[in-house]
Amino acid sequence: MMLNRKGFTLVEIMIVVAIIALLAAIAIPNLMRARLNANEAAAISALKTLVAAQTTYHTSNSTYAGALAILSNQTPPYIDAVLASTTKQGYVFGTGGSATTFTATATPQTYQTTGVRSFFVDQSGVIRGLDNAGAAATVAAPPIQ
Repeated sequence: MMLNRKGFTLVEIMIVVAIIALLAAIAIPNLMRARLNANEAAAISALKTLVAAQTTYHTSNSTYAGALAILSNQTPPYIDAVLASTTKQGYVFGTGGSATTFTATATPQTYQTTGVRSFFVDQSGVIRGLDNAGAAATVAAPPIQ
């Protein structure tokens, strides 16, 4: 007796769905980790840009800029408008300056969602990182590698 099958059984479909769910359970945490790493790399890069911008601004004005908006309102601008808005790729940026020093920080907008480390840099150009429940990094934090 020959059976003529034209579709999949419920068991076969359930096995395929289970395999897809298993693959998704493995892949999603890796994608989230990659996103966090990308956000942190972008924050470090933005801080390097801020160091260059503050150094250039100091060369021209004999003082450091006290706010990100000052660096973006120059002709030509030292930083882009996205960074000047203080939030970029899940990190919140801030800067302060005086005649002889400046500081810049990058903290995750939402700890453990957009980033797990905060970063700090000053006129020395050494970027420091801190993994401490979303607390802001300071000059006492260890330098990043």
